[in-house]
Amino acid sequence: MADRIDHFYLVREDLLTDAMQKTLEAKALLESGKVHKVAEAVQHVDLSRSAFYKYRDAIFPFHTMIQEQIITLSIQLADRSGSLSELLRIVAEANSNVLTINQTIPLQGRANITLTVDTSALSLEIRDFVRKIQGMEFVEKAEIVGSGSL
Repeated sequence: MADRIDHFYLVREDLLTDAMQKTLEAKALLESGKVHKVAEAVQHVDLSRSAFYKYRDAIFPFHTMIQEQIITLSIQLADRSGSLSELLRIVAEANSNVLTINQTIPLQGRANITLTVDTSALSLEIRDFVRKIQGMEFVEKAEIVGSGSL
């Protein structure tokens, strides 16, 4: 008989069942320390304990599944003086270490940046790190295009 191999899937949040979403919420409450017992967490999110125990070891936020410490970002940056310096300042403030950087020659007012960073000492979650970059005034687009480990 063949060994059982777990298969993993990436599923958009709105397609998860209500119980799965509430399980994630309850786990977040426990991890944050806002509640200390499963009974408190499930009561807070209006979920049965049996549903919580059914899903707790099978559903995880995407960011917790990324065990790699290196991510590669593709960033479209407006061609303005100091924009790359500002981007690198944000990366440094998040305790991320730049491993490689590649910038195209700016065309039509924008430059494409490929930035590979070590996130092992990151001071915030990867998704929050990317959102912070996406929220910068001169960043037109930023997304993770690859990940790996050291």
